[in-house]
Amino acid sequence: MELRSMSLAELGESVRHTMKPARILWQTPDTIAFVARGRAGRMEFHTDPSDEVMYMIKGVMNLHYRTPEGEEKVLVLREGEIMHCPAGVPHSPRFSPDAFLLVLERKRRGEELDRFQWYCERCGTPLFETARKVPDYDEDPVSRVYEEFYASEERRTCAKCGHVARRPA
Repeated sequence: MELRSMSLAELGESVRHTMKPARILWQTPDTIAFVARGRAGRMEFHTDPSDEVMYMIKGVMNLHYRTPEGEEKVLVLREGEIMHCPAGVPHSPRFSPDAFLLVLERKRRGEELDRFQWYCERCGTPLFETARKVPDYDEDPVSRVYEEFYASEERRTCAKCGHVARRPA
């Protein structure tokens, strides 16, 4: 076995030049590490079954999250800063496509599910929720749930105020 190091700056730049929004650094039986670039128009909240550590390599991220009472708050994570997001906290990492984030988390176990939720931008009413088993992050689960949500105007329409969630550009 040979240990090796990686340049976070170079990894971030390599993600910029691919179509995929993330580059998996490793997936072991216990851990996942990847570098992600921002997605334009990201609005969904993701609830992980495990803790997550995020380190902002380049740029600034507005991490929207929901408290147990349902209040939406925002943590600003600046370049060079690190944060811990506990399991079960709905969060929505929003940063530009030219910014890069390192994510470290535990590999999913057995029947654990990742949850994805959308809320109305105007009134905060839940629009849609889906759950997925995510055995391999190379499958890009976020893009798959985006396709499911944005393919249906009914899913994107708020039953309370009638606002229709816009598709990302």
